[in-house]
This record gives sequence, C-alpha cells and structure tokens, in this order.
Amino acid sequence: MSDSPVSTHDPKVASDSVEGPTPQDQKKMEQAYAQMKRKMSMQDISKKIKHKVMVLSGKGGVGKSTVATGLALSLAQQGMAVGILDIDITGPNVPKMMGLEGRRLHVEEGRIHPAQGHLGVKVISMAFLLDNEDTPVVWRGPIKLGAIQQFIADVEWGNLDYLIIDFPPGTSDEPLTVAQSLPDIDGMVIVTTPQDVALLDSRKSITFSESIKVPVLGVIENMSGFTIKGTTAPGSEVEISAPAGRTEKTTADKDGNFSVTLDIFKKGGGKLTAEEFDVPFLGALPFDPGFVRGGDDGVHRIVSEPEGASAIAFAAVVSAVQDQIKVDDGTSLEII
Repeated sequence: MSDSPVSTHDPKVASDSVEGPTPQDQKKMEQAYAQMKRKMSMQDISKKIKHKVMVLSGKGGVGKSTVATGLALSLAQQGMAVGILDIDITGPNVPKMMGLEGRRLHVEEGRIHPAQGHLGVKVISMAFLLDNEDTPVVWRGPIKLGAIQQFIADVEWGNLDYLIIDFPPGTSDEPLTVAQSLPDIDGMVIVTTPQDVALLDSRKSITFSESIKVPVLGVIENMSGFTIKGTTAPGSEVEISAPAGRTEKTTADKDGNFSVTLDIFKKGGGKLTAEEFDVPFLGALPFDPGFVRGGDDGVHRIVSEPEGASAIAFAAVVSAVQDQIKVDDGTSLEII
C-alpha cells in the first residue's frame, strides 16, 4: 500500500474541503438582496406617483396632521387620485381623522394594500398595525426607519396624482429617511401657527430642508384667526372683547348679520417667516373648532362642509401648492 499523500485533485476530496457560507454571511447576503429589491421597488413606485409632498412642522400642536389630511381631501375634491403616508410612527393620528379607526390592512402576495378613507384617499399608517390604540411604539431608530422604508417599498399604492407624507414634529431621522428613499420629491410644506414659539421652530424646518436638498414649497399659517358670526338689529354697532384686552367693533348689515375675526394666536407670523427666508407663503387657514370635532368623529371639515369657509381656505392653499410644484424639472434625489 502506497504511503504517498492523497492527490488534491481527487474530486471527492475537493468537494469535501469546500466550505459553504457561514450563517452570518448568509444573513448578510439575504439582507443585501432584500435591500436591493426594496430599492428597485421604491424606484418603481415613484414612477407611479406623479407628485410627492412632505408636510412638516418644527413643533407639535400646530395642526400638522389636520393640514395634511385637509390637503389630501382638497386635492381629492378636484378628482385627483391621492394617498396619505402617515410617517408618525409613535403618534399616528391620520386614520382617526379619516374615519378609519380600527381598520386593518389587507396583505396579498407580500404587498400591503392601503385603507381607503373619505373621497377615496388611500391611507397607510402605523396605527393600522397596533392591536390597541393605547399601545406605545417603543422602537429604536434602525427599526423605526426600517418600518418607514417598508411603508414606502412594500405598499401597493397604484397610480397616484399626489402622495401627501405626514411626519412627526421636528427634524429627526424620519424626513431624512424618506428623502433618501423616495426619488423625485416635489418639496415640503411647513406648517406653523402665528405665535413666536411655533415660528421659531418653523424656521428650523426651513433650514433643515437645505440639508436634505428638498425644496420648500412654502409656509402655511394654521389657526390664523377665529371668526365670530351673529345677528342683531340691522345697522347696529357690535363690540366684542378680543385677546390682549382689545375690543373689536363692527356694524351689522341691513339684514342684521355681522362677523368679526379675532387673532387668538396673533396673525401674519407665517407670512413674515416666509418672506424672511425667501420662500413662498401658501396662505392662512382659520381657527375652526369644527376641525376638533371632525378629528374626533373621523369626518374632516372639508367632507362635512365642502362649501364652508375652511374648505375654501384649503382650496386656496392647495392651489398655491400646485403653483409651486414644478413638473419634470430634471432634478431627483439619489437613493442611498
């Protein structure tokens, strides 16, 4: 029997000596493949959505989600195909405002199908995935951002004229993730109220837009004024106590009708901020208690009173947004 070593060219020995990928390597390859597939899906989805508008605010409590849903519904009133992507992972409010509370999403062949709210507006939100609306979402950054990418890439939006993207307050990871994931964003709308604290934070949002290379379509001043209407004797003078110790006076018309607008949260700050930063002022929206009731009842003011003052104000704002959107300007964001 020969003592010479076994030939390394023996096919059996060669096959036994080759090691397959480790579990860690296999996991990395699967993640890389999933990421590549998701990027391709994002690009394909982007082609089916004509316009993408981000709605941000520097601070909470300025009515950003109310404005986002109002923009979407006002566009839908024009006959547009519209979707709302609720990116506020920890505090999603859009489904409640759209009358979709308690709804569950339909998943078919690995694709998530949005819920449909008033006027056919399609909605995706973290709220649809919670077993209980009181359940807090305690996620670290990478998990949260992965969910946002999934909301973009794995949703069957279909063909849309507009996708309105509602963000949580502030300038954190969420808008950056969307800007890097969704190509050809038309721009962002900044929502503020007239008081100085809100205006200070809205300025940060405008500056933030420069860092993520997304243009500012303009500033909307929400809760701009509260109008009181009433009737009295025709031609009589009416005095109403206004904020800051002021008194507003008006005269009833020949039918005895009068109206006075009170600047509860000041007025004009949004326009001044827009002028200071050389961005468009898109208009002012009234302080309307009907938004509070509508938000709780799931029937937006635009739906309940489509010819009312608030609906008219939203239509004017939407028209200003559309004027700012430039179609096929040749610019796009790189997906990284």
